[in-house]
Amino acid sequence: MLRERIFRFAASRMSREAAEDVSQESMLLLHEKYPHVTDPAELLPLAFQIVRFKMAAAIRKTLRRGEHRLVPVEDLPLASQADNPEQSAARSELRRRLLDAIAGLGERCREIFRLKLLGLGFDQIRIHFHVDSINTIYTWDARCRKSLLKRMGGSWEVKR
Repeated sequence: MLRERIFRFAASRMSREAAEDVSQESMLLLHEKYPHVTDPAELLPLAFQIVRFKMAAAIRKTLRRGEHRLVPVEDLPLASQADNPEQSAARSELRRRLLDAIAGLGERCREIFRLKLLGLGFDQIRIHFHVDSINTIYTWDARCRKSLLKRMGGSWEVKR
């Protein structure tokens, strides 16, 4: 009964979480330092005096730490996953360069890249091309990537 009254008093003047802490600390102090006070006429004023001191200390601590200026995490905006204009322009330029370079490759290289983009492995690509050795596919792939890089100007990045 006493704890509820202390909590309601503290909650009327501060946040619920802080009031829980203050009421718990006050009850602990009453139990440890004042076990001899049992008369409600003495206990109630003593308890409210302790609560007032604890509330003042909690408020001073909050101000000292700057916690009163904190914004709850739930209220912060989420970071945008979209590219900024510069990243978007660079991505679009790279895409354009890549498509132009791929268009200039031979049919076999374009088909190898298409199959790789579809998620096929080298063995599945070997079967698609009806080739006996997987090493042939490795060689074709290396040559196609080298040719693509050459057509892109020797670099994947946009030269500034």
